[in-house]
Amino acid sequence: MSIADIKKTTEQKMQKSVEAFKHELTKIRTGRAHPGLLDQVHVEYYGSPVPISQVANVTLLDARTISVQPWEKGMGPKIEKAIRESDLGLNPSSQGDLLRVPMPALTEERRKELTKVVKHAGEEAKVAVRNLRRDANEQAKKLTKDKQITEDDERRSQDEVQKLTDRTIAEIDKLIAGKEAEILAV
Repeated sequence: MSIADIKKTTEQKMQKSVEAFKHELTKIRTGRAHPGLLDQVHVEYYGSPVPISQVANVTLLDARTISVQPWEKGMGPKIEKAIRESDLGLNPSSQGDLLRVPMPALTEERRKELTKVVKHAGEEAKVAVRNLRRDANEQAKKLTKDKQITEDDERRSQDEVQKLTDRTIAEIDKLIAGKEAEILAV
């Protein structure tokens, strides 16, 4: 393993951490409705839990309402129950086969809670990135100890990994700021 390999794998892992953080942010509800909000809700379908998007058509009716159209007749009540029991705080209403899921307006208090959740998730992502930096530096130290690279190469490697870490953390900070602005927008 060379310094270039260490840097390349670290960069890939850091990018995966950022992608995981972006995915986590999509689960955090803002004032607007979007169909992806129900992706994490699973419904019982022939004995196994499946995402709602696999048993129903999930679309937007307007900026604050999601519609869920089950593909099978008997799935409506099951989907309604799954949405109610999820931790999203949504209250669907049934209109024949169609389920309407109105998005309640966020209170000021709830907005502040959500920004704390975003900051916490961002902190976790940053910790993951810092752990990757530590692992990369340990690999470089091991190569130096095994006399495969010089101490100057090790120091250069640490500098490059630190720059990579700084860039990744700045990207996470930008994502946090964007999501907070989205949540606080009335």
